[in-house]
Amino acid sequence: MVTVVVGTQWGDEGKGKVIDYLAEKFDIIARYQGGANAGHTVVVNNKKYIFHLIPSGILYPKKICVIGNGVVIDPVSLFEEIEYLKNNGIEVEGKLFIAENAHITLPYHKLLDKVEDKFRGKGQLGTTGRGIGTTYTDKFGRIGIRVIDFIDEDVFIEKLRIALELKNYLFKEYYKEEILKVDKIYKDYKPYREGIKKFAINTAVYLNEKIEQGKKILAEGAQGTFLDIDFGTYPYVTASNPIAGGACIGLGISPKKIEKIIGVAKAYTTRVGMGPFPTEIKDDIGEKLRKVGNEFGATTGRPRRCGWFDTNLVKFACIINGIDEIILTKLDVLTGFEKIKIGVGYKYEDEIINFYPFNSKIFSNCEVIYEELDGWGENISNIRSYRGLPKNVKKYVEKIEEKIGIKITKISTGSSRGQIIEKS
Repeated sequence: MVTVVVGTQWGDEGKGKVIDYLAEKFDIIARYQGGANAGHTVVVNNKKYIFHLIPSGILYPKKICVIGNGVVIDPVSLFEEIEYLKNNGIEVEGKLFIAENAHITLPYHKLLDKVEDKFRGKGQLGTTGRGIGTTYTDKFGRIGIRVIDFIDEDVFIEKLRIALELKNYLFKEYYKEEILKVDKIYKDYKPYREGIKKFAINTAVYLNEKIEQGKKILAEGAQGTFLDIDFGTYPYVTASNPIAGGACIGLGISPKKIEKIIGVAKAYTTRVGMGPFPTEIKDDIGEKLRKVGNEFGATTGRPRRCGWFDTNLVKFACIINGIDEIILTKLDVLTGFEKIKIGVGYKYEDEIINFYPFNSKIFSNCEVIYEELDGWGENISNIRSYRGLPKNVKKYVEKIEEKIGIKITKISTGSSRGQIIEKS
């Protein structure tokens, strides 16, 4: 059956490490949404690997990895990643399959992404500029180019001409940018078209056949619940559905096939770019969190905004994802803080709010209600049992459990594969 792993905050929760840790017990690791804007970091044998499109389970020699139809694929980024893995002795062919009906990101998507965000003025979203949102826009505008179209020469040329006729009008007449040439894109992307053929299959059929055969599938998303296009802090969101329900649409599997949903939560909260962030810490403590936690984007290198754990957020994420258990990451980063706060509610115009509000005016201007706990000074990075953790660490973990109403089953205390404590 299928286990889904989702982020319960604004992404960067440490899903890459969690997927790598869990992958040992699964046959197939399948990515169901997002694009090359994602950044999953895994440390194995003191070597750091950063993934953008390929599931981190590729580090296991006998695991199959799938990029599902819900992912938008930048061929340049994909083959850079494949080459990077090969140079590190990790074979990809025969282990990686890509959905024929996944959509392709092309140069005009990246250009349009940057230009549109610039023209939004004060309404800028702070996108990565990697063309993710604009690729999804074309997908739903029904002028997208899928992998199966990309590898068929005649279909690719025809669809590319149609798309560029529309895009070049915008570039020339509205944005005053240089137009893009069909012939140049066709020529530049020919090696990628040839290269992707060996990986392209009907992944929906493949995954359902494997489920029928009793194979175990681990489904991973990118970003986190509050970057979800429907349930996140709109409009400061991604262009797809990172929530657990996105796994069904992004892989072509029935909800009946999902057996377990695991949520990943960082022991504090971060977000990249713009948008409301009630528990954000804007003083030296926030800077210390960023420095100790190395909170810089794996894809862009942008510094992440840091704040205290927000139980309203994670509790709501647990509800809409149907989360069965939580894996808490980066707990070691909080070592050395004399006092640690946990956000347990919001206050807006004398009203107490104990849930995540969709009203951006409220969410942007609310006051956070905190509970404060004593911190700890002991190094926990080498502790391998829950019993061995300092008393104040366990109090912190158990307070989070109490507030979100979901059991924490595993705790990460460092970046390497072995630094995980099985709480249960």
